Amino acid sequence: MVRHGDTVLLRLGDPASPVPAPAAALLLEHVANRDNMNTATKPASRWLFPGRRAGQPSRPDHLSALLNEVGIPAAAARGAAIRQQLLELPAPVEADALGYHDKTTSRLLKETGGTWSRYAAGDHLRSPSGWTARRTDGD
Repeated sequence: MVRHGDTVLLRLGDPASPVPAPAAALLLEHVANRDNMNTATKPASRWLFPGRRAGQPSRPDHLSALLNEVGIPAAAARGAAIRQQLLELPAPVEADALGYHDKTTSRLLKETGGTWSRYAAGDHLRSPSGWTARRTDGD
């Protein structure tokens, strides 16, 4: 998490993403009141959820357990998020983006009733031989 003036940014990649005000307030409160920060190396930790070892984030299974304790079923939420993405994106694109096998995303797509079954995977930037793109700007 990064503060830039009054804006709170969350760095999940590059560039950091702005966090809306209600969620930003929760993140700021979390950072101000994190537990497990009582060693010399942890008060300045760059991790939103620091782990037991200095300089390392909390493990995913530990975060999942914490979410479950407060009533958020992390595994079910993750599955629901993937299924929702499959309704919006082709299964091969989703598989590539998440590192899933294409058969897994195809199965999940079928379970959700998605309609991307006719999507042709591959490089869509190249044109087939003999085919020329038609100009659409009036020329």
